[in-house]
Amino acid sequence: MSKEPAPRQRILDVTIELLESKGVEGVSVRDVCERAGVKAPTVYHHFGDKDGLLEAVVTAGFERYLEEKRKRAPSGDPVADLCRGWDGHVEFGVTHPAFYALMYGTPRPAKRHPAALEGEEILTELVRRIAEAGRLLLPTPEVVHIVHSATVGTTLTLITEPEAPGAEHLSQRVRDAVFASVISGYGHPAERRDGLARQALTLLVTLSAQSEGVPLTGGERALLAELLGKLAV
Repeated sequence: MSKEPAPRQRILDVTIELLESKGVEGVSVRDVCERAGVKAPTVYHHFGDKDGLLEAVVTAGFERYLEEKRKRAPSGDPVADLCRGWDGHVEFGVTHPAFYALMYGTPRPAKRHPAALEGEEILTELVRRIAEAGRLLLPTPEVVHIVHSATVGTTLTLITEPEAPGAEHLSQRVRDAVFASVISGYGHPAERRDGLARQALTLLVTLSAQSEGVPLTGGERALLAELLGKLAV
């Protein structure tokens, strides 16, 4: 026989059920008490008040969200990993709209959940790997802020306007537009090759123009010029 959850966990589980079935407005301490089989003082003892109860639910929501993120092992392509991170974030929000609205729809400028900070650290690491590959067009902190803001805004839009024209393609289109603005050659292999060719040509011209200040032997200069010439084609 399975052991019945402790009162605190039972209250939390019931609140989550009410939240997902009725939304934030449908959660009342009275209904929670009836479903959990407890009295109001028990709720107040564990959570203080309704706001404290919802705050605990937010923590549970972040933990659900991070559980999936922690399982994803990085691949050899940091841009593909960032795409998967965006898609996973949006999918979680659309699948758990009430949770998401509590997590991201209510401004909390003075407080940030440790789990929210962990989520930002995961995003920062993804962006940092792209920076290490030389493909960021803006500083890492700025890209993290842009991607996070765009992802949250897109998800909240899909939650509040699921039937809007083009909603089924909104996430991918916003993602691609945002990534193209901060990641060099995103989604366009030919453009990446062209960009590399332009950079190689610039280095080749610079190398040819400078005979001093370049710590290379004649043979090394010739080899580098040959390699840059191939890339510049």
